[in-house]
Amino acid sequence: MTGNVLLAGGIVVTCAGPDEVLWPADVLIDNGVITAIGRDLPAGDAQRVDVSGRIVMPGLVDTHRHTWQAVVRNIASDWTLDQYLVGLHVGLSRYFRPEDTYAGTLIGALEALDAGVTTLLDWSHNLFTPDHADAAVDALTDAGLRAVFAHGGGAQQWGGEMPSPVPHPEADVRRLRAGRFADNTGLVTMGLALRGPQFSTLEVTKGDFQLARELDLRVSVHVGDGHWGKIKPIHQMNGEGLLSDQVTYVHCNTLADDELRLIADTGGTASIAPDVEMQMGHGWPATGRLLDLGVRPSLSVDVCSSIGGDMFTTMRTALAVQRATDNSAAVAAGEAPERVRLSCADVLRFATIEGARANGLDAVTGSLEVGKAADIVILAGDSLATMPMNNPVASIVYAAHPGMVRDVLVAGRFVKRDGKLVGVDLDRLRGLAEASRDHVISSLDGAAIGGGWQPDPKLLLA
Repeated sequence: MTGNVLLAGGIVVTCAGPDEVLWPADVLIDNGVITAIGRDLPAGDAQRVDVSGRIVMPGLVDTHRHTWQAVVRNIASDWTLDQYLVGLHVGLSRYFRPEDTYAGTLIGALEALDAGVTTLLDWSHNLFTPDHADAAVDALTDAGLRAVFAHGGGAQQWGGEMPSPVPHPEADVRRLRAGRFADNTGLVTMGLALRGPQFSTLEVTKGDFQLARELDLRVSVHVGDGHWGKIKPIHQMNGEGLLSDQVTYVHCNTLADDELRLIADTGGTASIAPDVEMQMGHGWPATGRLLDLGVRPSLSVDVCSSIGGDMFTTMRTALAVQRATDNSAAVAAGEAPERVRLSCADVLRFATIEGARANGLDAVTGSLEVGKAADIVILAGDSLATMPMNNPVASIVYAAHPGMVRDVLVAGRFVKRDGKLVGVDLDRLRGLAEASRDHVISSLDGAAIGGGWQPDPKLLLA
């Protein structure tokens, strides 16, 4: 369904304000843009879609996902961070052909859409050749979601010595910026996913950041990942003048408080991935420490080779961990918590408007407001988990799941309708995924599916 649409009578959670819920309300869409929100709007020539009793909300925004890994999903579910680096980057990544990068990115992007993620920063760091990069961009385009293709280099940068002396593939970045991404319009735009001083030398880091500035590309960089983050990466980058409001800092778990202050003072944004961070040993999610210093984080799934790809779970994890942290501090001090610090509305905004801000897209998406793109998710209204409807925001955070995502619009176009992705052949996708997985796994001695493969983390030091 395309053209003008009136979503009529829904429970509209806008994320434009901390707790803004319009109930019931209509949303009018004209040529992909929200033109009105209110009660009893005239439909005119728009097609009227009855969404009474259903939650109408902004599409979710993921600010850091290694989407190419979807063909080896859950292979790393019982791995530590160092095992992941060995198994994926020293190991499997070098055997991905361009068609494997396409398959993983397409399946991973469609998984995100199916779960209500309309905007995704694809932290694409398996781009061994320009053909791999083109395949990743083709997959994001074919999926039909809004995406930032964050060029992250390939096995040359990630699969060898760390910190790596190998610079980011500059020629490929320049090729794409001059060609497919000559401007910042379109559903798929470009950024840079850089290693920073944890995983590359400081000289390489300086050159990579200079490339981003020269080409006017936003940067996403890993910092504070477990023991890798103990080298004071923010201080190192600050000493070289690399911090800015064009940088999103991913993880931040083991950064010192004064490093978080530097991020805040320079206008940086943050992306946390609480599920993966706690599983792999990054450290406790930095949510509360970031908030203490005025940085409102965004959320990410991170590695779909390890966890599931929906943001509802990520919201719940972020909320539960921070509430437990806050409450335990009060109990340790012999106090009874009087009220929670972090609300459901806060975490929903992390997953929507704060994510859009971290992706440089907050003027376009992340909230339901007149003039913004109609990137919209409609949740089922007949779930036993949400009836009777008493608190729509809390229902999203604590009760929603991908199975409740009935409809998804990106720029006003239905990409999921009545619970099914539009124009997607699942049998073809399954065949694509299995053929790619079989090639990649069979190419590395010792690699196996089934859950028993445990890479040796000592190989990072070999």
